[in-house]
Amino acid sequence: MLTDRIEAPWLDAFEAVFRLCAAAPGEAVCLLAESQSRPINLALAELALLRLGCRPFRCILPSPAPTGPVPLRSTGASRALAGHPAVLAALAASSFIVDLTVEGLLHAPELPGLLKAGSRVLMVSNEHPEALTRLVPRPEDMAAVKQGVKQARAAQAMTVTSPAGTDLTARMAGAAVAGVWGWTDRAGTIAHWPGGVVVAFPAAGTVNGTLVLAAGDVNLTFKRYLAADIRLTIAEDHISAIEGRGADAEMMRRTLAAWGDRAAYAVSHLGWGTNPRARYEALSMYATDDTNGTELRAVAGNFLFSTGANEFAGRFSEGHFDIPCFGTTIALDGVAVVRDGVLL
Repeated sequence: MLTDRIEAPWLDAFEAVFRLCAAAPGEAVCLLAESQSRPINLALAELALLRLGCRPFRCILPSPAPTGPVPLRSTGASRALAGHPAVLAALAASSFIVDLTVEGLLHAPELPGLLKAGSRVLMVSNEHPEALTRLVPRPEDMAAVKQGVKQARAAQAMTVTSPAGTDLTARMAGAAVAGVWGWTDRAGTIAHWPGGVVVAFPAAGTVNGTLVLAAGDVNLTFKRYLAADIRLTIAEDHISAIEGRGADAEMMRRTLAAWGDRAAYAVSHLGWGTNPRARYEALSMYATDDTNGTELRAVAGNFLFSTGANEFAGRFSEGHFDIPCFGTTIALDGVAVVRDGVLL
């Protein structure tokens, strides 16, 4: 386990990212956190902002009690705000918000209002600062993400195939496409660190086929590399069958069934990683309480498959899986953007 103390390289990393976010002297910056947030990241963020001459203030909320039938993690939809009027007023008055909540604001219902108010939001994933420091974004990271977003928005179809048996198709008409390179410097936008990912939130009823989660792929919700293949049948956006033997398949079946909600079986987003510094083996290098696994989502060339909430398809669920798959070929209108797991 890593020791949580202020280390100079970690502080330098936070300062570098805030510079990319155009944090300005005298700027009021809200450090949004909750009682279960990682304290070392809160401290590093505050000190880095003070270095830059900003005026940071902390807004720390109690972590909400769990409401679901299974433990939650990495939903991207923090419930800590719960519409709190005073907190929302403080956030809307802040031109820059550093999101240090456990689950993050990415899919939180309050986010659209904050962006409409003109705030720019940096979601710092609940990772240990050692991982964040290795994955400080660089200006050159933007190009691959922007190119991917441009291609995905212009495409009519995304296809995903693999030697393991994946044969999946998503119609792209009506999909919401976004890309994150690790920082935001424009009002009314959100980014997350670590970054390096292109994702499409498909419209309802547009994803069909077979997705084989091969041994060695990763279920980030469970923080596990899969030991055996799992075959998912997907019809009109929803997983209709989960075939496979062993703990990985059984845990997936039981977790999805526990919600008693068809939306938990639905496709949330599809996309690929673009970060050349993100490491596939990183999940094995940390104790489970030292990692959130976000790095695996950004590994260049992975196919990122996610289940659960998709606000663009009118579906909401706290059930959520993020599953990076490796060795696939991803094509947009027949033109490969990833071939055999290699980002093109």
